[in-house]
Amino acid sequence: MSLASAEACAPAHSEPDCCGLELNSRLPVGGQHSFELDLEMRHAGPRRVRLHVEWSGDPQLPAVWVAGGISAHRHVCANQIDAQPGWWQELIDAHPALDPQRHCLIACDWLGAEGDIDAPISSEDQAAAIAQALDLLGVRRLHAFVGASYGGMVGQAFAARCPQRLERLICLSAGPRPHPFAAAFRALQRQVVALGQLQCADQLGLSLARQFAMLSYRSPAEFAQRFDAPTELSNGRARSASEAYLASCGSRYAERWSATAFLRLSESIDLHAIDAAQIRVPTHLLAVTGDWLAPPEDLQAFATAIGAPAQFECIDSLYGHDAFLKETDRVGALIARALSALHANEVY
Repeated sequence: MSLASAEACAPAHSEPDCCGLELNSRLPVGGQHSFELDLEMRHAGPRRVRLHVEWSGDPQLPAVWVAGGISAHRHVCANQIDAQPGWWQELIDAHPALDPQRHCLIACDWLGAEGDIDAPISSEDQAAAIAQALDLLGVRRLHAFVGASYGGMVGQAFAARCPQRLERLICLSAGPRPHPFAAAFRALQRQVVALGQLQCADQLGLSLARQFAMLSYRSPAEFAQRFDAPTELSNGRARSASEAYLASCGSRYAERWSATAFLRLSESIDLHAIDAAQIRVPTHLLAVTGDWLAPPEDLQAFATAIGAPAQFECIDSLYGHDAFLKETDRVGALIARALSALHANEVY
């Protein structure tokens, strides 16, 4: 939708809902738009970019932006225009925290997810594009930005950039900068993808990189519980009990992603750096014991440095970094508490 058509849809009155979309009968309960945006990218200069956005719920309800990891997308949950389950369907079905009957949930495909930007992409670029999309949708102020993993990094960038447009930040398993060990692990994944490109085997490189990534998303305890079986010989080669699982994860990922998209979004995680003092909206942080991509001690230190009231919670989970996808009850309860804590004033 162009800026002109967005303006044509604007309501006659000038008093918007302070948290939701402007009252507008032309915006349905559930919809999609693709925006062409002029963006001054932090590392790549001026670019014309495309941002695909989807919302679930009544546009007159309080608006909540929802963002996940680099492989997440705009389809968060089943809705009126797409009945297929979304990437956070389990949480939304299991817990009312992000109920589309109570909030208008908005999400996007990440810049670069189509493989159309072969240039460095920052979390600040994503936040700037989101701010432009909110302008075109008529959203003056978000009730919350709920971001997990890379989405939490983008939420931090949005909070630092647009504090006047955000009531609170809910940040799951994401610190203000990448942990050096995690950055080293991702650098090796990118080398695997680059090697695949050199061998004209992009899908093989992507598959292997995803398999490595799964080892960082989950925990040794989970692998011990799920794959505690003797290594077998098959056609003269040893195969561990987890290999079929990892291969399946890798092949599914390679079918949907391009090497360029993976490389640039992986880089974007490692380019992320936010001054905590620049975040001046109430913030709620969730950490997971055993998550070495976003160590709890890093997030706790982050909470104390934020320039606004901040709360820190840490949970134990078998699922490590992927707890935000798997621990639906506990993560849903945390989000519910954060959404109701308008005046949080403690770190604990």
